[in-house]
Amino acid sequence: MAGRVGFTILLLTTSGEGWPQVAMLSVGEVLAVDQCRVRLALWPGSGSTANLSAGGQATLMLVVGSDSYYVRMRSRRLHDLALSGGPRACFEAEVEDVLLDVVDYATVTSGIGFALKEPDQVLPAWREAVAALKALP
Repeated sequence: MAGRVGFTILLLTTSGEGWPQVAMLSVGEVLAVDQCRVRLALWPGSGSTANLSAGGQATLMLVVGSDSYYVRMRSRRLHDLALSGGPRACFEAEVEDVLLDVVDYATVTSGIGFALKEPDQVLPAWREAVAALKALP
């Protein structure tokens, strides 16, 4: 997990008023269970949590190397995860389709990235969240 610090996954949802909502997620909040299912551990009071609880549809956007992917999903809320850093709203999503976004005239050179200010505190919390997502039936 430490080797993937800075890798950012965008979560796109739509509010009840029809506005797009973008959340930046880390590898400590997303787990690909298999090719068809993704689990998310989100902050309970976030707009993304409210949007997913209400509508269930979302898109994950990620850049891997020079490839950009859009993963459309339908999610359902599971029970909240009781983590030491506070509860997380848990969702399991079924992948509807995946779009690889490439064009002949340009190459993606990077996605959004970040650096942790206190990795010794954050990485254990990420490991705990991902372990809780894996432990779900």
